[in-house]
Amino acid sequence: MKKTSTRLADGRELIYYDLRDDSVRDATDRRPLDRTVTTSEIRRDPLLGDAVAIASHRQGRTYHPPADECPLCPSEGERLSEIPDSSYDVVVFENRFPSLAGDSGRCEVVCFTSDHNASFADLTEEQAGLVLEAWTDRTSELSHLPAVEQVFCFENRGAEIGVTLGHPHGQIYAYPFTTPRTALMLRSAATHKEMTGGENLFDAVLERELAGERVVLEGEHWVAFVPYAAHWPYEVHLYPKRRVPDLLGLDEGARTEFPKVYLELLRRFDRIFGESEPPTPYIAAWHQAPFGALEEFDGVVREDFALHLELFTIRRTSGKLKFLAGSESGMNVFINDVPPERAAERLREVAGS
Repeated sequence: MKKTSTRLADGRELIYYDLRDDSVRDATDRRPLDRTVTTSEIRRDPLLGDAVAIASHRQGRTYHPPADECPLCPSEGERLSEIPDSSYDVVVFENRFPSLAGDSGRCEVVCFTSDHNASFADLTEEQAGLVLEAWTDRTSELSHLPAVEQVFCFENRGAEIGVTLGHPHGQIYAYPFTTPRTALMLRSAATHKEMTGGENLFDAVLERELAGERVVLEGEHWVAFVPYAAHWPYEVHLYPKRRVPDLLGLDEGARTEFPKVYLELLRRFDRIFGESEPPTPYIAAWHQAPFGALEEFDGVVREDFALHLELFTIRRTSGKLKFLAGSESGMNVFINDVPPERAAERLREVAGS
């Protein structure tokens, strides 16, 4: 992998990740851009104890542009985009309309390929491996910023999810706090550790799932399963078999096997509802341990957390979406119409079809 860092016309950082070591990235951003002005602010909810990002500048962000005006495609001739070069393998750049900025953290965009009409599932194993390297590198770099406590790499795919740019891409959020969902997991891990005399909760979950009926696919280094209490109609958790707290902890074997396992998982998601359905909308989310202190989680250290990816779709059956209604949105109590065992069975049925 070759990494080349440059700056866009408004001062934002852009980084090329190339498969070839002899790639030259010297194109300049020719757009007449003013410096980006953001109004991101973190506010704490005194009742729930969680955080809300107030970012009014995002009202003006790019919204469903035509394909020939996509800001994530390479620049070509006089059609100038966020990527100055005429081609790329993987690109990461600071979001022009970030939810988090400055002392409130940082937001980045990850473009998986220059092919506007592709998806992550269309990548080769070599290309997917390069994306993994980019995620890992950004996790390392962002974790050293003074304001950053947790790094979250994720992909939203599909208009049904709320994606406003059709080009295959994901995002990275660098939060100045431990996110509420991660805090819940850490508290559960602390309670389990105390009640069992030191047993790791993530190890216990993985051991139970490996012995059960909800495993979707398994390799030497990775296992994907539908969790016992899945919140979403089709939800899969992907774990490395050797527990590590973050992407940086993966060994060479896990890195090498990941593209094959993950691409197969994404392709199965696209087969769930049959070829007549549009591509399956999904969210793919990496859960990594916070980089800050964990004193508030009694007896838990970073190494107790288990890196894993959660992949889920809001489509519950052909032509129907799972909406978060009163119980889910109002009380955070999910109601799942698809039994996890049936979801796992379906995802095994569509293997290689």
